[in-house]
Amino acid sequence: MSPKMSKDTANPSQGQALDRSDERVKHDEGVVDMLRAFADRIRSGDLGMLPVAVGLIVISTVFSILNPIFLAPNNLVNLLFDCATVGIISLGIVCVLLLGEIDLSVGSMSGLASAIIGVLWVNSGWPIIGAIFAALVTGAVVGALYAVLYNRLGMPSFVATLAGLLALLGLQLYILGPTGSINLPYASPLVRFGQIMVMPDWASYLLALLPGVIMVVVGFATRKRRQAVNLSSQPLGALVIKAVVLTAALEFAAYYLNLGRGVPWMFGLLVALAVILNYALTRTKWGRSVFAVGGNREAARRSGINVRRIYLSAFMLCSTLATLGGILSAARLASSSQQAGTGDVNLNAIAAAVIGGTSLFGGRGSAYSALLGIIVIQAISNGLTLLNLSSSLRYMITGAVLAIAVIVDSLARRSRVSHGRA
Repeated sequence: MSPKMSKDTANPSQGQALDRSDERVKHDEGVVDMLRAFADRIRSGDLGMLPVAVGLIVISTVFSILNPIFLAPNNLVNLLFDCATVGIISLGIVCVLLLGEIDLSVGSMSGLASAIIGVLWVNSGWPIIGAIFAALVTGAVVGALYAVLYNRLGMPSFVATLAGLLALLGLQLYILGPTGSINLPYASPLVRFGQIMVMPDWASYLLALLPGVIMVVVGFATRKRRQAVNLSSQPLGALVIKAVVLTAALEFAAYYLNLGRGVPWMFGLLVALAVILNYALTRTKWGRSVFAVGGNREAARRSGINVRRIYLSAFMLCSTLATLGGILSAARLASSSQQAGTGDVNLNAIAAAVIGGTSLFGGRGSAYSALLGIIVIQAISNGLTLLNLSSSLRYMITGAVLAIAVIVDSLARRSRVSHGRA
């Protein structure tokens, strides 16, 4: 027997099988360890979306006790319709908040987009696609202007977008003219999309299945990559359990909404945009650069990131999403009016991002924070409306929830800093 063969076959009990066993012991943390790590993150101030999830459960419980209609399927369908318009605007707010900046003009931008749709489509006879494209281009140009004012002239985003709020509002009033309102064709696909179009039952069940499948596929791939470089990985059992729980929850939600009118396509668009933005923020070079710039601008610049380009892309994306939200708002109301984009649109868009967990200090947040945050805000609004309470109380409660969210964010940030020093 050759020395090589002798070396390969000797002590078979200590061969490859034992190596793989050792590797599993080394890489696989138990579910208990995962829960312990989650508790450690909470103690260190990394709360994630836990506060908003708890808040949403509390709000739903209170309103359902006060008025059982709150959790009726058709009422929840209407709530989701209302979430979509401001929720899409809030996705753009997340982009600028991650940089530690703000855009106060998103409400006016959405109102101007609504006016552009009415004037070009109804009054001037443009094709609806052309009118939508013109509105989106206008939004992108406005966002680019904010970025230029910030990058080239050093104008704070608070001041630039506050000036934009007034200018865009004035432009909206000007192009609408003395009538102040333009009715959109009720039978048009755009208006039907904003008011009555819902998914077929089979489509809602299929889409509810996708997140769990994607979670398992991505989790397996990530687990394999980490094990290949000898890093700890998520327990296989924990991955499967999370996917099963998520799928069961989404399938039940689809089933319950289908007891009423069904899942709105417009809310599906909001969820799709949130997924795309979350992927861009977490899986692309651009997203990592956004978090880096928001965490420490100078360090990001020294590491080779084009900081000005990041600001340009974020402001353009924010303004463009505000435009899309305005277009869908016009579809929801079947009109373009002087009141579009005014009132509490700015408040709700910014509050949704902050309530959902995006930090005002930059460098922390996610696209899903806007999704959860707008559901919280619309749940409060819807519940108070069912109780026949005044809008003044809704403003006060929303303001209080926003203040609590900022306080939680500040305390969590202080906890992370002290934990890091320790």
